[in-house]
Amino acid sequence: MKILVTGKGGREHALLTALSESPDKHQLFAYPGSDAIATLATCVDVAGLPELIAWMKQNGIDLCMAGEEALLVKDRGLANLCAEAGIPCWGPLKEIAQLEASKAFAKKFLRRHGIPTADFTICTTAEEANAALTETPIVLKFDGLAAGKGVAVCSSKTEAMQFIEDVVMKRCFGAGDLLVEKCLTGPEISIFASVCDESYQILMPARDYKRIRDNDQGPNTGGMGAVASLELADAALMKRIEEEIVKPTVQGILTDGLTYRGFLYFGLMLTPGGPQVIEYNCRFGDPEAEAVLPMVRGDFATYVFEAAKGNLQPKLISFEPGWSICLISASAGYPASSRSGDVISGLDAVGGARVYHCGTKRNAAGQFETNGGRVLAVVAQGATRVEAREKAYAESAKVTFDGMQRRSDIGKMHFE
Repeated sequence: MKILVTGKGGREHALLTALSESPDKHQLFAYPGSDAIATLATCVDVAGLPELIAWMKQNGIDLCMAGEEALLVKDRGLANLCAEAGIPCWGPLKEIAQLEASKAFAKKFLRRHGIPTADFTICTTAEEANAALTETPIVLKFDGLAAGKGVAVCSSKTEAMQFIEDVVMKRCFGAGDLLVEKCLTGPEISIFASVCDESYQILMPARDYKRIRDNDQGPNTGGMGAVASLELADAALMKRIEEEIVKPTVQGILTDGLTYRGFLYFGLMLTPGGPQVIEYNCRFGDPEAEAVLPMVRGDFATYVFEAAKGNLQPKLISFEPGWSICLISASAGYPASSRSGDVISGLDAVGGARVYHCGTKRNAAGQFETNGGRVLAVVAQGATRVEAREKAYAESAKVTFDGMQRRSDIGKMHFE
């Protein structure tokens, strides 16, 4: 089978690794891919989405898997164009990918279908947004895609007004409305499901750490680490999440006359009143994918291929017991900026853990160097959370580069 994965980061590196470890050996391709991904897959160099579709047709691609979200809503949509070309795509059509691309679309969907979420106001001007600041803390969200950085939890009105200026006046994330949302409290959990029309399978849950510094201090990032385990949520909680959130979401999509095939991420807050939806993502989370995918057992490639054709077969995969912990190493200046060109040392010394490349490239001497905000993910597993954490930190300590930022409390905070 010929499989192409779209994207170039750590999530895509993890997806391609899982595909490469399936029982049958498949020909793997990536668009655009990266120097690290090129060790697993052939990187495709084309001008854009229409050219990619033409290339896949010409080269007999059997399955397209959407890694990152942008192509799902770009132009006429990756999955839409794949459908026209007769190529099975594991990733949703543009119309329902708005669940991630537009937070306003998602919140209206949640309200329409009675799925628990925080109260909200959609604002188009700074005046409307400032008028909606009736309490603090308050959550502000840019309506469009912002690489995980378009959300601010503001503890003061001054902080909120600054974010409003950045989004509405300065257009730091581009054109788009602003959501002012009631601040929920409680631990967060990431729930993933494979959704195939009216069928779904809930996968291993995870928890990520969004802020740049220990103790959840500093600005939001795309994610500085993640923990994954079947033990993160007991059976009663998972049943409640399924009945109150996952099942109504799948049914709501169908009620709205739409269909969904692909991974669907539910970012949840476990409030005192029960789980509530913070956000949807129309793909695997990042860095949660790097923590969850090493725990997959079975035939991942066939599982995705069959699901993309409308035949979800849950028995093709299972999840390893125990814990998986992912540590992100970020570049100097991140998340406000990122510094590239710092040589990475110690990669060859890592053993008993996986290294996924999020933002790296090879230099003229063949060395890997930084090429983005989040640079590397080092992931280790263990029978217990403590064992997995110790392994992850021991192996991650072998990897260094100038200006490196790495949290020291992944897998510890929220547990102790």
